[in-house]
Amino acid sequence: MNLENEIKLDFSDILIRPKRSTLESRNQVDLVKYFKPKYGSEFSGVPIIAANMATGTFEMLKIFQKHKMFVAIAKHHNSKWQSEYDSNHDILTYGFYTIGMSGEELIGFDQFYNYVKNKRGTMAADTIKLIVDIANGYTQKFATFIRSIRHTYHNIVIIAGNVATPEMVQELIINGADYVKIGIGPGSVCTTRKQTGIGYPQISAAIECSDAAHGLGAGIILDGGMRTPGDVAKAFCANSDMVMVGGMFAGTTQCEGKITEKVFVTNQICWEDGKYLPVYEFKNYITFYGMSSDYAQEKHGTGMKEYRSSEGTVEEVELKGSVEPIILDLLGGLRSTGTYIGADHIKRFGKCATLIRVNKIHDKFS
Repeated sequence: MNLENEIKLDFSDILIRPKRSTLESRNQVDLVKYFKPKYGSEFSGVPIIAANMATGTFEMLKIFQKHKMFVAIAKHHNSKWQSEYDSNHDILTYGFYTIGMSGEELIGFDQFYNYVKNKRGTMAADTIKLIVDIANGYTQKFATFIRSIRHTYHNIVIIAGNVATPEMVQELIINGADYVKIGIGPGSVCTTRKQTGIGYPQISAAIECSDAAHGLGAGIILDGGMRTPGDVAKAFCANSDMVMVGGMFAGTTQCEGKITEKVFVTNQICWEDGKYLPVYEFKNYITFYGMSSDYAQEKHGTGMKEYRSSEGTVEEVELKGSVEPIILDLLGGLRSTGTYIGADHIKRFGKCATLIRVNKIHDKFS
């Protein structure tokens, strides 16, 4: 047993120090980033990805691509890629194709890759961005799987995860990953830390893993734990190349999920038929769940295996309406961060920022 005494930091443990800035307006902060992957084809966009959960839908992608943002399509929608691509070729620009490690999923990806290749050529097929997503990216089998995909598809962008420490980041990059997804248990509907005791605070993970990745000419995607635009800003200031967010976009009409109506008694009363009666309020809720939950396994898989336990929860989130106002609020917050630290481009957030450690901020402010 080893014990590391060094304190590791999460979002609520830090703030971003304001600095003198020559920027006069938020509109001077450019959020579109140009990416030059280590192995795959170059691309550009605002470095924010809607997670491959209930938020990972083609309806979400239609809104996100208007803002040059990305969506990781949940793998149970993979059968729809071909028809969606036929109606909108831009889905290759802003959509990420997600698989696990099953042979069936890889065959499905290969069929889509070759469909695009036969229809528009190899260069078009090579613009596909593939996420290989599993809960525990620390197995040698996973690294070998990434190596085999890189050997077959030389020029596509490959994202591998999840891990949270530098040595495995380097292992996955050496085996062919362009970006490594960072986060063990920080998600709002993930219970890995409670169920297994495994985890790593996200800010420290971002700082340490980005250093390891950038030294090899690759990058990281910080995945999970961001509840506010300020958290997303902190992630970029901690040198994350991209971020993946689920909970902030949950409950919007672009998500998938079962919608239910609930009735609540308000604090108001009304006078009716000679007596005071309570006033009721009706609200709609939509399910949001972790992809390692037993709910997800029953809904999209073959059920939870007896040797496994659920590492995710199911929540009912109040229906918020369209995701667009949330996107605008998030982008506005990031532009404001840039003006506070003198960064006129999101790629300079890490260079311009000074992170300060603070006394733990209460959750309602974090």
